[in-house]
Amino acid sequence: MIVIENILISDDVVESQFVCDLAKCKGGCCEEGDAGAPLSEEELRKVKDSFPKIKHYLTEASIQSAEDQQYYTYDNEFGWVTPTMHNDNGICSYAIREKDGQINCAFEKGYNEGLISWKKPISCHLYPIIVYKGKHGDYDRMNYEPRKTLCKCGWKLGEKLKVPTYQFLKEPLVRKYGEEFYETLDAIAQAHYINKEND
Repeated sequence: MIVIENILISDDVVESQFVCDLAKCKGGCCEEGDAGAPLSEEELRKVKDSFPKIKHYLTEASIQSAEDQQYYTYDNEFGWVTPTMHNDNGICSYAIREKDGQINCAFEKGYNEGLISWKKPISCHLYPIIVYKGKHGDYDRMNYEPRKTLCKCGWKLGEKLKVPTYQFLKEPLVRKYGEEFYETLDAIAQAHYINKEND
């Protein structure tokens, strides 16, 4: 385990290799799961404020689902989460299913087109890294938890390209914890893990 200040990081975060292969997984993590995407307290307002600017990407059913659930909902296991569609395999209400079957995020599309300044929930951006709050909220636990079947293509692509998971997820890690955290994690990984493999 790696410890940086109050963040406990599983060795798998730096030892595993992963690159999301959207062409094969089709964004299936947006619909496979027991609840919507976890949201932080700060993200609740961002979801609600961004919704009017991205709703034109969504189907009428998705818009109705989001509005009926007040833009987010509370799950007893995961806390605040994005709403999901009850009649479409549990897909996130903010997901866009394209004609080729690939699922994209309406928030990310709005961000890429300059309509909003918030990219998407950090829990989505970080996946397959999942961050859990400590029992009393005074520390974070960071684990590498890809889905066994859905993410198999991501393992294979990461191994083929030899990209450590934490490097693939540099942008969301910096977004959540800052550049200094990422540089520290990278230095630890280089010194104690990556170089060890080359010995």
